[in-house]
Amino acid sequence: MTSNGGLAKLFNALVMVFMLAPLIVVCLVAFTPENTLTIPTTEYSLRWFKAVFEHPDFVTSFWNSLWLALGAASLSTLVAVPAGLAISRYEFKGRDALNALFLSPLIVPHLVLGVAILRLFTLIGATGNFYWLMLAHVVVITPYALRLVLAAAVGMDKHCEHAALSLGASRMTVFRRVTLPMILPGVTGGWLLAFINSFDEVTMSIFVTSPATVTLPVRMYMYATESVDPLMAAVSALMVALTAGVMVILDRLYGLDKILLGGK
Repeated sequence: MTSNGGLAKLFNALVMVFMLAPLIVVCLVAFTPENTLTIPTTEYSLRWFKAVFEHPDFVTSFWNSLWLALGAASLSTLVAVPAGLAISRYEFKGRDALNALFLSPLIVPHLVLGVAILRLFTLIGATGNFYWLMLAHVVVITPYALRLVLAAAVGMDKHCEHAALSLGASRMTVFRRVTLPMILPGVTGGWLLAFINSFDEVTMSIFVTSPATVTLPVRMYMYATESVDPLMAAVSALMVALTAGVMVILDRLYGLDKILLGGK
């Protein structure tokens, strides 16, 4: 292994600055005492963070997004695990078509999906229901969970399963004690990716949310179309802080390498 040269390190540093600069600017704007989107230079204030918690619509939308993302990510993972194992291990008629069907939401614009799902929900009378909204999110985020489960299933050593079966273990025991632990990094990573995409989903959600089920990204979009002030920056800074806090806690408790990559 050779170390990166000076040019490679400079390029990596520029890429990191390019990616982090918008987050830093947004977080700085959140501390402005002014009523406009300005970066504070002499005085910092928490007035906009206080305004977020005093805005009941944002608090309600946050909880809607949280429960929606938790439920949708869990359901999508329950679908992705058996589907991934079946597609990666068995040869059957229509396997490629099934794989393409599961992954098709990745190539279909969410605007088109939103209109189609809205039409479907209108026909069956399912508009305004939180659980139907969760089902719509499952359709959109399942491909993200499935891709990581597929990668984990393809890369696992099947001899361990054969050894367990030869020793008298049942299929369910083999799955619970051998298969699932071996693909757990892919399952966990898929769940996290599905959760993030569900929580951040806005394009499709605009069409299928009701006043009682408005998610945080949709609420932010609605607010931004009516007003331009640092409140949006404060909400974004809180989301950045929450995400960073969760990642730090997971890293301290389990280790991100172990969760996402299967490291020891």
